[in-house]
Order: sequence, then C-alpha cells, then structure tokens
Amino acid sequence: MSKLSSALKALIEAPFARAGTTPAPPGIRSVFERIGRHAESKKVEQPTWLAMTTAATVTLNSPESLITLHGMASGNDIKNAVKNAEMMREVGLKCIGFNGVPRTINCLNAFRASLPEPVGKGLTTKSSRTPTSANIEATKQRGRQLWNSIYRPFEDKLLEKLAVAHPDLPIHIVNSEYGLLFSDPPGRDAPPGQAVGRIATSAVAVAALRAQTGVGPQVISHIFGLRKALDDGSWEDNTQNEEGARWLASDEGGIWILESVDEIVEAIGKGQGSTFATPRASKL
Repeated sequence: MSKLSSALKALIEAPFARAGTTPAPPGIRSVFERIGRHAESKKVEQPTWLAMTTAATVTLNSPESLITLHGMASGNDIKNAVKNAEMMREVGLKCIGFNGVPRTINCLNAFRASLPEPVGKGLTTKSSRTPTSANIEATKQRGRQLWNSIYRPFEDKLLEKLAVAHPDLPIHIVNSEYGLLFSDPPGRDAPPGQAVGRIATSAVAVAALRAQTGVGPQVISHIFGLRKALDDGSWEDNTQNEEGARWLASDEGGIWILESVDEIVEAIGKGQGSTFATPRASKL
C-alpha cells in the first residue's frame, strides 16, 4: 500500500482541523473538586457526579482531563481507584450513543494506559454485551423498558416519528443504543463500579449532550427522563440515595447539572466553547 503524501498528511494534521485531543487546562482539578463538593452537599453521591463529569470530559475529547478527574476522585485508595475506573470506562462507553465512537476510543485508550499497574490489574477483562441467541430477546426488552421509562407517555409516538425518518432508526436506537449500550447488562457491579444505574445514566445523557451543543431538544428530553426515574421508581436500581436523586430531578438540580457542565466546557475549551463543534479558524 502506498504511503500518504506529505501534503495529505499536513492537511490532516493542520491546526485548523484540530486533529488531536484536547489538553487538560491548568486548574481543571479544582473545577472537578468544586463540582464534587457541591454535589455531595446535596447528597448526590460520588458515582453519580463522577459519571456526569466523565461524560462531559469525554465529549470534550480531553483524555488528560479524564485522568486528572480519576486521580482527584480516587486519592490513594486502590480499591476506590478500581471502582472509579470501572465506572468511568462504562460512562465512556455509553458516550458512544451521544457523541460517537472516536472520542470514546481516544479517551478510554489514554485513560487505561494512564492507570497504575495495581489499578489496571483490578479491572475486568470479560465482555458483558455480546449478543447471543440466549440473551437477545432480554436485551431488546431491557432497551424498550429504558426507552419507555425516559419518554413516556410519548414512547410510541416518538418511535413512529423516528421510523418516518428512516425505518431502521428506531430499531437501532432502542435495541443497540438503549438495549446493548445505555442499560446496564444484568449482573453488573461485580466488580463494583460497572453498574452506572438509571439516575447516573440520565445525568450522563444530559452532560454529554450539553457539552456537545446543538441538541437542545435532546437535553430537555433527558432532563425529563431524569425526573421520570423518580416517578416510576427505576432510580432504585442505582447506588444513588433518594434524597440526592430527588434534588437532581428538581429545577435546582437541573440548573446545577447544566452549569457544572458549562464550567467544565469553559475550562477545557479555554473560553472558546465546546471542542465538539466549535467554528474552525480560517486556513488563510
């Protein structure tokens, strides 16, 4: 196979194309610390706010910031570091459904490589999402249950609308995204950290979409989806306590999620906004 010409490689790597990942800015640790402190003052437990901040950071394509976040949240406790790494990997994977595969690859590859050997050795290496003839119907059912929980009472109407856009769009979204990806496979949290849970999954959706920009209607849908987890009792599958869950589902909690993500965007984007779809500088 022929090599790429120097002109083609230079164009791929041109500064205006922003071909690389986003560096961690000075002070990002203090941003994460402030968010964590405020969350815990409202009884929002670490797995939930860690999931939210991870989603925003992955969306912004900043593996260095993700590494800083893990170190800040874990301290010197190896057991906690393994648990947090499992959680953050799961969130990074779920982010595929909100902002695509490439940023998840960037962040999870760099994140895994950064972990100290004792933490890396503690991570699970067995896949839990492989579809088989024995689990496919349960996976589809799990996806539809999560979809219904987030979008009721409009769950059927929305699927009909998606099918008009493309007949396979609702099939992919419900079965592949909600069934295989967004919902936790059965038997999770062994080892601890693998189960993201219903409340944190909605927080991940809001955070990733807010950091992405341009998808306001979807942000609104998932803020309502967070509230509906309280209404239908599905929040109880999570490690988040009820007091913190109810605060997150309130207007005050929703404002806090959005403003926290905005603060992360401001820091990592260095005041230029989201790195997901910012205007490119002129080539001239």
